[in-house]
Amino acid sequence: MRAEERRQAILDHLRQSSRPVSAGFLAERFSVSRQAVVGDVALLRASGAEISATPRGYIILKANPGLVRRVACRHDAAGMEAELCAVVDQGCSVLDVIVEHPIYGQLTGPLQLSSRYDVGQFLSRCTEAGARPLSDLTGGIHLHTLSCPDEDAFRRVRDALRNLGVLLEG
Repeated sequence: MRAEERRQAILDHLRQSSRPVSAGFLAERFSVSRQAVVGDVALLRASGAEISATPRGYIILKANPGLVRRVACRHDAAGMEAELCAVVDQGCSVLDVIVEHPIYGQLTGPLQLSSRYDVGQFLSRCTEAGARPLSDLTGGIHLHTLSCPDEDAFRRVRDALRNLGVLLEG
């Protein structure tokens, strides 16, 4: 398969997938190295494809059904699991994390976490990589963009985060 055909096949696969797809999976599927896939995705992005890299792989984000809202939170790294589970336990998804960096401005990390399983996988990858959360750059202050089925679910998330003592409110 030629490189152009492989890139189109990768794009088609990502368009059809509702979950993130790892570079390792794509490499195995197309019999190339992981680095070849990373290069292919970079070229696809440069040509305008809206491919996001999440901790669990590449995804083309679909329009979010329901409500999209943001919450501001503050906690240390030890509070991350409780915070993320509080959101997914109310039926909402954590789409991303956003921090304000003094040099780069707004930094956004796509998360796409919708269940406790997703949260567990994310935390395992953080541990395995020795990675620190983006919120470490801002003394624990960060935003999350959430997708919720309705206002009631969003209210429950805010209540749960408030009860944990991590919700920043004006």
